[in-house]
This record gives sequence, C-alpha cells and structure tokens, in this order.
Amino acid sequence: MNTVNLLLGNPLFCLFLTIGLGLLVGKISIKGINLGAAGVLFVALVMGHFGFRLPDGCGKIGLVLFIYCIGISAGGRFFSALAKEGSRAFILALVTTISGVLILWGGISALDLPSDISIGLYAGAMSSAPALAAASESLTDQSGLIVGYGIAYPMGIIGIILFVQIIPKIIYRRQIEEELNNSTSEEEVLLNVLVEVTNSALVGRRIAEFGHKHLHRCQIARRLQGERLLPLAYEDTFLENQHILMVGREEDLQLAIDLIGQRSDRDYVRDIEHERKEVQVSTQEFIGKTINEIAPLQNYGVMITRIARYGFTFVPERDTVIEGRDVIRIIGRPEGIKNFAAAIGHQSRGHENMELLSLTVGLALGVLLGMIPFSLPGSEAITLGLAGGPLIISLILGHFGHIGKLVTHIPRDTRKLLQDIGLVFFVADAGIKGGAAFVETFQLYGLPLFLLGTAITLGSTLITFLVAAYGFKLSPLATLGAICGSMTSTPALGSVTSKYQSKLPVINYATIYPVALIIITLTAKVLVGILN
Repeated sequence: MNTVNLLLGNPLFCLFLTIGLGLLVGKISIKGINLGAAGVLFVALVMGHFGFRLPDGCGKIGLVLFIYCIGISAGGRFFSALAKEGSRAFILALVTTISGVLILWGGISALDLPSDISIGLYAGAMSSAPALAAASESLTDQSGLIVGYGIAYPMGIIGIILFVQIIPKIIYRRQIEEELNNSTSEEEVLLNVLVEVTNSALVGRRIAEFGHKHLHRCQIARRLQGERLLPLAYEDTFLENQHILMVGREEDLQLAIDLIGQRSDRDYVRDIEHERKEVQVSTQEFIGKTINEIAPLQNYGVMITRIARYGFTFVPERDTVIEGRDVIRIIGRPEGIKNFAAAIGHQSRGHENMELLSLTVGLALGVLLGMIPFSLPGSEAITLGLAGGPLIISLILGHFGHIGKLVTHIPRDTRKLLQDIGLVFFVADAGIKGGAAFVETFQLYGLPLFLLGTAITLGSTLITFLVAAYGFKLSPLATLGAICGSMTSTPALGSVTSKYQSKLPVINYATIYPVALIIITLTAKVLVGILN
C-alpha cells in the first residue's frame, strides 16, 4: 500500500498513468465510434475527483504545442481557402458558429447556466478541442469549463456522424447514386490495362497531346520497352504494334482501347522503386493551379496519379486544383521526379524535413506575441495569451512553409504526433483540475446540459446543411463534405468516405475545415470575454 501511495503521490507518474489509461479508454469502439484522445479527459476527471495531481506547467506546455501544430496544419490551406472560395467557406463556417452560439444563448437564458460551463458546453458540442484550449487559457478556474465540455463532447461526435448517415437515406438516396455514377471513381476501382496500338492513324502522333485531347478520364502512363514498362515522356509518339499501359475506369478504358487498339496479355515489369514518389506541395506558385495548368508531363516528364488531402486519397482530373500541403504521387523517370519535387515542394519523408530550431523559434515567437498587450480605443488592454499568440504565428509560418532555408512546415506524421502529445498533456491537466467539481456539477445540471449540447450540435449542423444544400446549391456529396468541414469533424468525414467512394466530400471538407477551425476557436475566446 505504501508503494501504491508513493506512486500515486508522484505527479509525473500520475501524468503518464492518466494519459495511458485515457488512451486505452479512447480505443474502445462502439459501432465504429471511439473517443480517441478525448478518453484522456474522462479518465483525468475521475483522477481529479479523487484528488490526484499532475506536474505544474504540463497543461501550458501541452496547450502551446497543441495550438501551434493546429495552426501549422491549417495555415497551409487557411489563406488559400479564403482566397479561392473565401465567401462560401467563410459563410458556411460563420453560419455553423453563429447557429451554435444562438442556441447556446437561448439555453443560458432558460437554464441560468454559469459562463464557464456554457463555454465548455459550446466547445464540446462543436467537438472542438482547439476551442476548449483557447477558452481555458483565459479562465482562472477551469473546472466548470471542463465539465461542460465533457458532457457535450460525446454527442458532439456521435450527432454529426448520425446526421451525415441519416440525411442521405431520407433525402439524397437517388441523387447520390446518380452523382456517384457520373463522377470519377476512386483508386479502389481503377484498372491498369496493357494496350497494343493497332490504329495506324495514330502512328507518329505525340502520345501526351493525343491523351490531353481525347482521353479525359483515363491516362496513358507508361510504354513497354522490351519487357519493362517505362514512364511516359512528353516526346514519346505512337508506334505500330507498340504496347502502352493505360489507367482508368473500366467503361472509360474500353472507349479508349477501341480508339487505340486492343488489350494485350503480354508480361511486363515496372520499376516502382525509382519511378514513383510521393511529394508534398509547399511552393506558392503551384497552389491554386489546376493539373492542366501545371502540365507536369510536358514540363517535367512526370504524371500525377493520386492526391492525398487531410489523410484521404483521391484520383485527380485535369481540372483538379492543387492545394498547399497536398501529398501527390507522381510517376516518371528519376531525373524528372527529382526536378518536379524540387519545383513543387519537398519530398514527404517525415521529421528529417522539420528543423527543431524552427519549431522552438516559432513557439517562442507565439508566446511572445501572446504576451504583448494591445487595446482598442475606450477599452482595457488585453493580450492574445498562450492560445492566440502561437495560433497567429503558426498560421503565418504554416502558410509560407519556410523562411529562407529554414523549413517551418512540419510534415504530417510528425505534426500529428506533436499535436497529440500536446493535446493529451493539456486535457490531462484540465481534467484533473475539473474533476473535483465534476460530480457536483453533473448532479446539478447533467441532463439539461446534455440536452442543450445535443441541441447545439444537431441544430447548427441542420442549419449549415440547409444553407449548403439550398443556399449554395451544392451537390449531395459536396454538401456532406461541407457539413463535416464546417463542424471540423474528421470522424464524420471518415464515415462518409467509407460509404461513398468519391473525392467530392474530401475536397469540400478540406476547403472549409481550416476556416471553420479558426472561427470556432476564436469564437470560444470571444465568448469568454462576453460572458465573464
């Protein structure tokens, strides 16, 4: 018993015990839904209820690291999203936020809720950990904030997932089927077909130019030389009885094959190791351009076959717009791959592309900015704090990706790890502090808080759906992606993409998500000032 008391009395041991148990709880899945890192919050609430303590300052370190990584993640697309489709993305994000705030305001008036609980409820109903982080930094006593968040969060996740699953069954069943039939399918249904050129009228014509004019939904990617398939070069021409590799859907390929020649069953070998790479977009001159405008085959001798955006992969078309931080798969000759990677950004190879110096400098600048007081005429001086300062700096650094030779962008896998570490440190500390008052507050407000949180989640989602579908007249799949983006709900997007093999939800999610993320986070910060 003395050993147990000694261990539980050690704040550092309690920190990692809380995080470990919380992550185990977060892995428990019911119907494909789990709490993830939020499981740490609920374990911390229990630990806090029994009086355990964590090391001083771990919550602040977690907060700064988490917010900084969020800003780096969003910065690559935040400004470009505003520039490209600023009005629509901004309006949908604003509709979601204002709807949630108005429903919250009505609940505060009806239930006479304390301000800290109300703000936590809003952040939880929006399933927004950044909003919780921004609000907590401005409150001395965080117990009510954490309780409100903990009560509303589960339904904040589940409610949006149920909404995007139910709406198609009620309204969109036939429309989605038609949209899927008319859209380019994803990589799971793409075929690679070897074709023999038998159309003599094509002999001598440049393959790339022919494909550009006549093959809209499939590509000629390689040509057979001996028994090896080599990447296609812009200068390559059709030869009599030549064998080429085409990529596309069955129905599109059949039309192209009839035009070019006939299917072939010859054996071939591809040098995947040296002729295929994944590179990440970070050069501003490429962001916002279509693949057709970049002309990668003509200018660099490579072809773009896949694009990964926010962890979801889709097959691009000629009019697909490249966005910052896209990870694109290219095939081509080694020299062409090297030149294209240098032009469009850098190879996505993990933490070796991130300089620790840039991370620490960025964090220091963010903390410094957060300490600087400023005021508007007639108002008291305020500071951006540990949430606002790092957020602004990271958005700027995430947008540019580098300062001279210093890389400020953090590759996705590394950023995700740092972001998760920051999040679990922050929520563990917040949960411990809020645990002491959790039982008392839940007994006093439990059911009304849960119902109000549900109303905020479903009400703001429904209003956003109506504006997207009937105001902007987005297609069904685009509307589902817009809902997920405006509610910053990656789990909901996952449920959509697992059911419908289309890139439209991902593209609309990626456009709106960074704008909504920042607006919801800043709104939580503003609510603290208004309600306190």
